[in-house]
Parts: sequence; C-alpha cells; structure tokens
Amino acid sequence: MREDRLVSPTLEDVARAAGVSRATVSRVINGIRNVDPEIQETVRQAVAAVGYAPNRAARSLVTGKTGSIALVVSGAGHFFARVFTDPFFGRVVSGISGHLRPLGVHLVLMLAEAADARAQVIDYLRQGHVDGAILVSTHAEDPLPAQLVESGPPVVLFARPAQPLRISYVDVAHSAGARLAADHLIARGCERVATISGPLDVPASLERLSGFREAMARHGHAYIPSVEGNFTQESGEQAMERLLADHPDIDGLFAGNDLMAQGALLVAQSHGLRVPHDLAVVGFDDSSAALACRPPLTTVRHPVEDMSAEMSRLLLAHIEDPDRRVTSVIFEPDLVIRQSA
Repeated sequence: MREDRLVSPTLEDVARAAGVSRATVSRVINGIRNVDPEIQETVRQAVAAVGYAPNRAARSLVTGKTGSIALVVSGAGHFFARVFTDPFFGRVVSGISGHLRPLGVHLVLMLAEAADARAQVIDYLRQGHVDGAILVSTHAEDPLPAQLVESGPPVVLFARPAQPLRISYVDVAHSAGARLAADHLIARGCERVATISGPLDVPASLERLSGFREAMARHGHAYIPSVEGNFTQESGEQAMERLLADHPDIDGLFAGNDLMAQGALLVAQSHGLRVPHDLAVVGFDDSSAALACRPPLTTVRHPVEDMSAEMSRLLLAHIEDPDRRVTSVIFEPDLVIRQSA
C-alpha cells in the first residue's frame, strides 16, 4: 500500500495566498529592503496562513546569515530570577516571536547575570552564531550595552540607554504615563497621594517617579510620600505596609508597575480600606496582573508587545544594512480605566 507524502508549502503557495509574485515573497523572507511595509505584512500573514517554513540551510548560503537572533536579558539578583515568571518578559517574547516566526527567524534566549555570562554573550555574537541581538538591560550600571556597541554586532535595546550610546532603542514615554496616573487621581478628588516606585537603579523607574512627582507638583502637591519597591508583588506589599504605617490617611496611590499595585491592594484591603472608595490605586503596564487584581486595576498601558515587534523590525533592518543610522522609537502610553480608581 502506497503512503501519501506530505508536501511542504512552497514560495509559490505563499505568493498565491498573498496575491504577489514569487520574487516579492522571496525578498520579504530574505529581509531585502525596498518592499512596501503593507506588502511585507501581507506576505508575513500569508506565510503564517499556509505554514511555509524557509529552507534555512539554502537561505544561509545565499544571504550569509544564520536566520537567528538573540534575545539577551541582562540583569542581576532578584530581577534576573524573575525572567520566567514576570509577565513583562512573557510579553517581550510574545511580541518578538510574533513578528519573527512568520519570517522563519529563530529566537535564542541568553541570560547575562554576571561578568562571565556577559563575556559569553559577546563571544557568541562575535562568532556569528546569530545575526544580531535584542537586549533587555535592567539597571543603569549594566556594562553590557556599551560592550555590545563596541563589539560591533547589530543590536537594538529595549528602553533608552542610561548613558549616551550609538545604539537603536525602543521605549515608552514613562513620564507621560506617570502624568496620566497623577491627573486621573486628582480628577477623582484624591488629596493625600503616595507612590511606590520601582528600583531606583532602573532608569524607567526614575522617569515614572519624577514624572509623577512633577505632575502632582503642577496640581499643587509639593510632597509625595514614596517607598521603593523592586517590581514584585511582595515588594508592593512591604512598601504599602510602610506607607500605611507612616501615612495612614492616604487616599490615592500610584505604583510603578502592576505587580506592586497588586501587592499594595492586598495590604490595603487587609487594613480594612475599600478600593476605590477609601483608596484609589493606579498601576503601570496593563499586564495580566492588572486583570487579576480585585477590583481590576486602573493602569497605564505599556505597549510591550508592539514595542517588541518594533525592536524586531529595527534589528532586521540593521542586519540588512549595517551602515543604517541608529534610531529611536518612542511609544505613547494610554490610561486604561478599570474599577480600582
């Protein structure tokens, strides 16, 4: 009895599905420039729809590229340990892989916690195992962004570098997001407002804190009590206990991310505070934690998936054109109003 062979989808199948020529499909899949962005997106959708998988070995011979990029998470201590549990990192991976998968580009995860791990990352990229890297660097003193710029491979950074560097990056307007939170708490009538910041060695945390304080100052609030957390639910709980011990009459709270807001909510409710009647709470990120809160959390949307997809596009452009000038893309935040404020 003869068995039917499974026939893999071809470039012609993708071309028919997309309504373009085979040559156009080939240019998009191989990352060739000068293809209209709308056509590129149509081709990517067709690739996903028909299940086309490029012949990686053949493409590598033609382009001299591996068809792989690295996602490098560089951090230390508690932040490093949360890579696999924090919703933020899951959203980063989702946004990057969602853009790369239809193109047949593989993602290699690399963790750089200490000096030896950073050296391994640099060596891995220098040896050409991947075509470039997306770097998530979690604290201001991290030397890896500068080291990667010096070593030469195409790199795109998640978030503005702490020090001036010739590196492309994608970020959100953190201060603007914090201002949205401040304006909303004031509009609700909050008069005694406090904040829980993220780690103060993380530039985004400082921007959110300074943006919130500046906005509150514009509303006539000269002093805003603040406790530093570390972006975890547990740190939000601890910070809220301190705030309530020192300022038991607060009626508004801005937390530097949703996980800390979730912890703060739990502590506030354990102290008998009704949210939002006695205490209005606003977070930052619009992550899964915001929906897990009870009541659901009002929060500033951090468009992580869209930002990650944009990092992928930027990196592929730098891989295709190594002389391309570095650039920045800043996303605007939105306020997502739910029941906590």
